[in-house]
Order: sequence, then C-alpha cells, then structure tokens
Amino acid sequence: QVQLVESGGGLVQAGGSLRLSCAASGLTFSRFAVAWFRQAPGKARQFVATINWYNSLEFVDSSVKGRFTILRDNAESKGYLQMNSLIPEDTAVYYCALGTYSTREREYNYWGQGTQVTVSS
Repeated sequence: QVQLVESGGGLVQAGGSLRLSCAASGLTFSRFAVAWFRQAPGKARQFVATINWYNSLEFVDSSVKGRFTILRDNAESKGYLQMNSLIPEDTAVYYCALGTYSTREREYNYWGQGTQVTVSS
C-alpha cells in the first residue's frame, strides 16, 4: 500500500522558516517526481514546486521562488520543502505528491494527507 506522510507544518511568524518532509512507502520512490502543492482556505489547490526523479530538474512557482527550495533524498525515500522568509500569504495546507514531472495536479498519482502551515503577521 502506497503511503505519503507529510510532517513539519505548524504556526510560524512572518519571516520565519519551516521544513516540510514527505515520507514515502510502498513504492519505488526514486522512480517518481516529487511535488508540493498547497491549498489556502476558499481557494483552489495550486502548484508550489517539483523536482524530477534524478534531482537534475526542478521548478518552483514564481510566488515562492527565492524563498522555497525543493529537495529529495532517494536513499531515504523522502522529499522536502524548505520554506524561508514566510509571509502570511503562504498560509495553506501543503500536500506532497508523487508522479510525472509537471506543474499539473493530474500528472501526480499519489498524494499525502496534507500538513497545515500557518504564518502569522
């Protein structure tokens, strides 16, 4: 059974940092791109960042570029989202996903349950 478990969310003041983790099991993690999406209250889920299976390609949405970094550790079957200089607009539920390298939700077959990130002003 495939499982993706996110952790690392929480409440942080504006300007602070958080590191989200995504632990995968039940599949060959290194075969999939890892992506992070987020969904703010009352809004559609949006793409944040993705990294391909070999760590050779990554793409980060312009809204977080320069502040967020996506990482992966194939040996540990884990993905990470390092979030720095957080702003209140980053408040959302963050989801980890595995699939084909893309910014589109439909390209990702496996999803975690989400972790809440709240940034206070």
